[in-house]
Amino acid sequence: MIPRIKICCISSVEEAHLAVRSGAAALGLVSDMPSGPGVIPEPLIAEIARVVPPGVSSFLLTAKQRADEIIAQHRRCRTSVIQLCDRPADGTYHELREALPGIALVQVIHVTGSEAVEEALSAAPHINALLLDSGNPTLAVKKLGGTGRTHNWEISREIRTRSQVPVFLAGGLNPDNVAEAVRLVEPFGVDVCSGVRTDGRLDERKLKMFVKSLQYLDVDS
Repeated sequence: MIPRIKICCISSVEEAHLAVRSGAAALGLVSDMPSGPGVIPEPLIAEIARVVPPGVSSFLLTAKQRADEIIAQHRRCRTSVIQLCDRPADGTYHELREALPGIALVQVIHVTGSEAVEEALSAAPHINALLLDSGNPTLAVKKLGGTGRTHNWEISREIRTRSQVPVFLAGGLNPDNVAEAVRLVEPFGVDVCSGVRTDGRLDERKLKMFVKSLQYLDVDS
């Protein structure tokens, strides 16, 4: 099965249109983060979310951990999905479900070691999907994504195999390695930011190469 493609770090309406034309099923819109690329102001997130066509998901990437702050931010941005890039406070999932019915929740799990498996499986019953990335929320300045680094895909495969919900694979993917990653992990979707950019801008040539490498993929090979 060809995985769904999520293009992250969308920085303008023009980039959103380019990503959709190229085959993206989802767009990632990055709000304020402690570190990493792609951050844009909330009014621009809302503007881009308004023009995303039916059938394409808009993801609000948030570093916030408290339900009240996430709810308020989403009401300003109005995306179809909330991507929780850090570990939420206790009770957050329930509060988000109550306040934002119909909005999908995706929890990021940063695969720094085997402990990520239990973290992912603990979160899975409360969310719509997992996204496996290569950040590190334990650092003094948290890294919550956009590192451009891969992680241990064997751990990601175990999570995908045991998870009750769909899994997106992120972290250092690019046109040269995404086919190998998908063959090993067999994720529901793949997420890419820096791997399809040049000097911070979405690169149409790299984007086409990324999509093409998946179009001819035989996962069973």
